[in-house]
Amino acid sequence: MRNACGIVEVYGLVTAFVACDAGCKAADVTVENFDKNKPANADSMPVPLIVAVKFRGTVTNVEAAVEAAVEAASRLTGVVSTHILTSTEEDTEPMLKLNAFDKN
Repeated sequence: MRNACGIVEVYGLVTAFVACDAGCKAADVTVENFDKNKPANADSMPVPLIVAVKFRGTVTNVEAAVEAAVEAASRLTGVVSTHILTSTEEDTEPMLKLNAFDKN
């Protein structure tokens, strides 16, 4: 069985690091590469960059990490969305490794 994956989208890179740190301290999880998205309406957002933090581990640990990450991010710029995949499909795995930080 594949590990669960919890995804937390937040506003800004600093908030992503804070959320990631909180999630890792709260539970036994690993972290996939961060991913970024600059939406077309970026100028109207609190921070013009959305960053996805992806936790991997057991469902229980991922749930705890996501909860801690949301709490930490909410104290800063905020959370865009969250979702937990309890068991990823084989075809989903490569997509979780993608990131746009090395692209313009």
